[in-house]
Amino acid sequence: MAYWDRKHFHDNRSWGSWCSATALAIGLILTAVSSWGHSFPDHSEPRVGWAVDTPPAQVRIWFDVPIESIFSTIKVVDANGQQVDKLDGRVNPADHTLLEVSLPTLPPGRYRVFWNVISIDTHRTEGDYPFTIRPKP
Repeated sequence: MAYWDRKHFHDNRSWGSWCSATALAIGLILTAVSSWGHSFPDHSEPRVGWAVDTPPAQVRIWFDVPIESIFSTIKVVDANGQQVDKLDGRVNPADHTLLEVSLPTLPPGRYRVFWNVISIDTHRTEGDYPFTIRPKP
């Protein structure tokens, strides 16, 4: 094997190792950056999937990072898809991780909460979840 061939072989191994290390580093950075940018629900009232005995006065969802008030929405619909909240969904002005909407006194039944938020660094997330109001015994 000529000198050039040995050196070329050696350079390819170094190049391959450098590429692998660089790809791994970029992958780790992109994973970390993408997880920083999105707002995800931390908890809610009523809780996801719960059945409650008393109709809630509000639906409240807390997120893991602050959200933009102008681009964040929340609504509650009944089993027929009709919006039943008081149309006052908003980000709480004192707590920018809290999205809330007021409810009238709702009858027993199944409801679904739809939310759509943009985090302060402009990443959008959305979702929905059900809750149920049980009939009085």
